[in-house]
Amino acid sequence: MYIWSRKGWPTFTWDNDALAGLLAQVSREQGRLLGRMEGLGFDLRDAAHLQTLTEEVVNSSEIEGEKLAREQVRSSIARQLGMDVAGLVPSDRNIDGIVEMMLDATGNYMAPLTEDRLFGWHAALFPTGRNGMHKILVGQWRNDSGGPMQAVSGATGRQKVHYEAPPADRLPLEMAGFLAWFEAPCGLDPLVVACLAHLHFVTVHPFDDGNGRIARAIADMALARADGSAQRFYSMSAQIRIERNDYYTLLERTQKGGLDVTPWLTWFLQCLYRAIEGAQEKLAAVKNKARFWEQFAREPLNERQIKVLNRVLDGFEGKLTTSKWAKLAKCSQDTAYRDILDLMKRGALRKDPGGGRSTSYSLEYKRVLPT
Repeated sequence: MYIWSRKGWPTFTWDNDALAGLLAQVSREQGRLLGRMEGLGFDLRDAAHLQTLTEEVVNSSEIEGEKLAREQVRSSIARQLGMDVAGLVPSDRNIDGIVEMMLDATGNYMAPLTEDRLFGWHAALFPTGRNGMHKILVGQWRNDSGGPMQAVSGATGRQKVHYEAPPADRLPLEMAGFLAWFEAPCGLDPLVVACLAHLHFVTVHPFDDGNGRIARAIADMALARADGSAQRFYSMSAQIRIERNDYYTLLERTQKGGLDVTPWLTWFLQCLYRAIEGAQEKLAAVKNKARFWEQFAREPLNERQIKVLNRVLDGFEGKLTTSKWAKLAKCSQDTAYRDILDLMKRGALRKDPGGGRSTSYSLEYKRVLPT
């Protein structure tokens, strides 16, 4: 039996005593982070918000196996928020649509969540009416014309069914009940609302595709209501991606279990706590970027140097080498080497231990450590 076929669905139950300490812990950490952000200037808060939203959009798609171009996501967010950010690149309409959904969920967090709004989010996710080569119903509930909605894995002929969603003829009633509950959750802790909303929506699985991303957007909307702020400073999707195997394992176990969802709430809140803890490192990174440019803003750097340095400061994966510099700056390796040598003379870069073809470089400045 799946959870939606249980008597009493969708009235979830849980052990309040088992969750009380964890809820208090998450709330305290949430308050500490927001307090620290309030102590920053507007520019640094905007930079942290931009970085967090970029992480959220990129990682929410990556959970589903779709890799987005980080620079395009960042540029789309900055443009749609009207931020004056250097080094923006063009973004395709698929990325713009995903960003539009996330910005509406978190920026307009107090606006009611309605059927029409969900249809708009879904249409934004799939502007061509297709997912790759597959045509899907866009901006409307699924109709199960191709068979029941199932989550499967494995090769064709040897597929394992992990979950089967409620039949399509139940969706109008199911979603009407979900939306009514989300807007009037009867005094529940807002963090519990975020946990349950994610589970409830992804269990109903009302669309042909995109249910996971929309479920996480709904959870982010609930978390924005909990924070009382449209600005995001921690990314739940980034943490879920790190714990992706546990996420899917527990989700499947919960969807095949009873209405007591204490294990799901416990995991989700623990994951949220780790996401908020991880935001301290992002806060330090934002402060470090500001400190770096305070130190080197008056240096006569060229556009290539500024572009690559910003990329490294925003979270460069791997080591910075001459060849990577040339690729990022779209220049020759000789030009890249001259740029690097110039920055070393100015004290902005240093050569890492080792040499030869593996020579790499790191930023040289006084860093702020996470607290």
